Amino acid sequence: MNILIQFFIIWLSIISLTLAGEVKVFEFTNEELAELEIRKVRGADNKTIYSVGTNDNGNFLKAIADNAASGLGKEVKIDLNKTPFINITWKIEKDLVGIKENTKKGHDFAARVFVVKKTGATPLSNRAINYVFSSNSKVGLNWPSPYTKKSIDNVLATTKNNFNQWLTVKANVKDDFKKFHDLDVNQLDGLAIMSDTDNSKMKAIAYYQNIYFSTE
Repeated sequence: MNILIQFFIIWLSIISLTLAGEVKVFEFTNEELAELEIRKVRGADNKTIYSVGTNDNGNFLKAIADNAASGLGKEVKIDLNKTPFINITWKIEKDLVGIKENTKKGHDFAARVFVVKKTGATPLSNRAINYVFSSNSKVGLNWPSPYTKKSIDNVLATTKNNFNQWLTVKANVKDDFKKFHDLDVNQLDGLAIMSDTDNSKMKAIAYYQNIYFSTE
């Protein structure tokens, strides 16, 4: 994967809903999806296909990546002193078993959510944490992206334990920036979603729902 974080600080549309100490980032509606710019990763053969749906718990985003890589996101200001925890509900229907995710040839994830902090004048200077739903690694493992040490892959879920079932995970983003980048971050600048298989040339199917920040 080419430098990923450069793609995810360019979206200017912000739709954040604050309720009871929560900051909701995505609505996952057709109207929102039409407004978001989907960016294909440089060198990828195809774009990931994103569509929206609804279940008993509300709207969700479906991603199909077939030898493809593209992301969608927002530049969104999150006060990490007030709402430091990211909450993600997601599911993997088709995973990527057998790849080495910490290598360039295997750096694909059926589902991932980036959080980004601007730390310089250009996107290449930014710092990112890549929260991933792994197909091969254990929860709690982390490593620098094989493409840039400025982005850290952090495993929040694995299909080894939760395959084809909805799962909700949580992480303290403020603490993670200090742990992984040695940065005291008060405000987050951007967030992006990506399902990608351009390195492995495989196919993945994933779902995202209820991505928001909370006080605890």
